[in-house]
Amino acid sequence: MSWLTNVRNALPFAPKRETPDNLWTKCPSCSEMLFTKEYEANLSVCPRCEHHGRIGADARLAQLLDAGFALLPAPRVKEDPLKFRDSKKYTDRLKAARAANPHLDAMTNALGTIEGHKAVVGVQDFGFMGGSMGMAVGSAFVAGVKQAVKEKCPYIAVTAAGGARMQEGILSLMQMPRTTVAISMLRAAGLPYIVVLTDPTTGGVTASYAMLGDIQIAEPDALIGFAGQRVIQDTIREKLPEGFQRAEYLYDHGMLDMVVHRRDLKSTLARTIDYLMAAKVAPRKGKAA
Repeated sequence: MSWLTNVRNALPFAPKRETPDNLWTKCPSCSEMLFTKEYEANLSVCPRCEHHGRIGADARLAQLLDAGFALLPAPRVKEDPLKFRDSKKYTDRLKAARAANPHLDAMTNALGTIEGHKAVVGVQDFGFMGGSMGMAVGSAFVAGVKQAVKEKCPYIAVTAAGGARMQEGILSLMQMPRTTVAISMLRAAGLPYIVVLTDPTTGGVTASYAMLGDIQIAEPDALIGFAGQRVIQDTIREKLPEGFQRAEYLYDHGMLDMVVHRRDLKSTLARTIDYLMAAKVAPRKGKAA
């Protein structure tokens, strides 16, 4: 035993403090180490590079809706209708996803107000099997639309998805026309349908309800597209332009109405709802109010 060990053992050193694993968050864009509490207080946006981190359904609803909103019950659907199995059973994947998330599936609806304006908001959570669109997501979307029609208020869809859920095969693809029909119910009722596209929004979700809004809003630098960039580049055999499939690129090419920072998203939605609903109830010229 060395003299250094003897001295160390003789001195009253304090025990090593254990630090929580979630004390720091590493920005996936600039790799800056961020104090988690400060990062979350900044709406999960990196204060250095302005990267908008992915957030769950509960955090998103809390950011967009006024206090006191109510979650709508999740529709029940048949689970594992195809008895699908790859490296794992689909039922086991669902159990694992539910154990790691607070909700039964990837879309959650809530009824509340946005700066005093009533709205139903449906949020996809990328943390639940990549936000993939299956029967549960399609049913939740339709249920949210029906609630909005009942409440005579807008429906706002916040998208984040890798596309259709492969474990449900053709049944997942059938949610594309199903949600499109639901949107027509809103249009028939004269109610606004607003889409907030977040990172990432891809595949069958992009090919259906994500791009059918009366107003299309996206968060900065969100990945939005149908097929992956590598697939497109290999197909057309041309190098894709810089920023391809990012929110700013889509805005410049007319596919989006706005690109809005997360801190301004709630107020932007409130103004949009105010404008669209005011236009709906405004009396026509020549008629008594």
